[in-house]
Amino acid sequence: MDLPTLWFALAVTCWVLFFVLEGFDFGVGVLASALGRDDHERGAGVTTIGPVWDGNEVWLVAAVGVTFAAFPDWYAALMSGLYLPFVLILLVLAARGVALEFRGKGGTERWRRWCDGVLAASSLLVAGLWGAVLGVLASGLALGADGEVAGAGLGRSLAPLVSGPALLGAALGVGAALLQGATFLGLRTTGPLRARARTTALAVLAPVAALVAPVAPLGLVAVAVVALLVALRREVLSFAAASVAVALGVVGVLAAHLPVVLPSTLDPAFSLTVASAAASPGALQLITVAAVIVLPGVVAYQGYSYWVFRRRVASERVAT
Repeated sequence: MDLPTLWFALAVTCWVLFFVLEGFDFGVGVLASALGRDDHERGAGVTTIGPVWDGNEVWLVAAVGVTFAAFPDWYAALMSGLYLPFVLILLVLAARGVALEFRGKGGTERWRRWCDGVLAASSLLVAGLWGAVLGVLASGLALGADGEVAGAGLGRSLAPLVSGPALLGAALGVGAALLQGATFLGLRTTGPLRARARTTALAVLAPVAALVAPVAPLGLVAVAVVALLVALRREVLSFAAASVAVALGVVGVLAAHLPVVLPSTLDPAFSLTVASAAASPGALQLITVAAVIVLPGVVAYQGYSYWVFRRRVASERVAT
């Protein structure tokens, strides 16, 4: 395997890890407020992601960093053609982080409820935006012969967001996040929140399956497996199956046109490929050394954090 192919596989891996790990974070952010009947239950839902959400976002940094370092032309085209969506994503992620960090800083239930509202809205919006971006990646951008995205001003960046693939991607992004979030809450909580999360997972399955069926039969099979596992109340397997379904979707989008990494909607000859978008051989050799040193430590740290915070969070009130 040559270095460009190896680094493309690594880039896809980082993006998959980001979407899988942050996917359930986004889903919990929405569902903690929607399923929690009082301040205690909402707090229990947020607590399930409290120790890990910022660690999960490290994979966004890794994915963007790998894409920039190994495939600068791919990165430049994405940032040029989708700069407004990415700016919106960063702003919404910032609002989400503030809501999570400051939820426990106020001493009143009203403050926590306000933070929960910001968390739910930002989580829903960012899941939809990321889904729209993946939809655009699946269909391509208006790349010219020079590798630049055609068009000018805000219209160039806004137009892809209102396309059919982007709207379908946004709906699937929200649905996938809710499915992952529901199965994760079922896995990580006890009491009434756990019961409602299992019911929600089953309720979300039908619309997600309806959206996936026309475009990805394999995805439909994955969703059906999740439905079976949820029905059987095998919570670990249910969450794992939902995460695998998300991973397959991301891999399917990023690798659908190989060796093309970003199709051109103007002319297939203008599309970016793994070879044409890759950095120089010397640069790839240098970042390979850095990856061998850094990535194992990141994986080990994150695995340890999940092990430490593996216990369920009680959503029922304990009598005193």
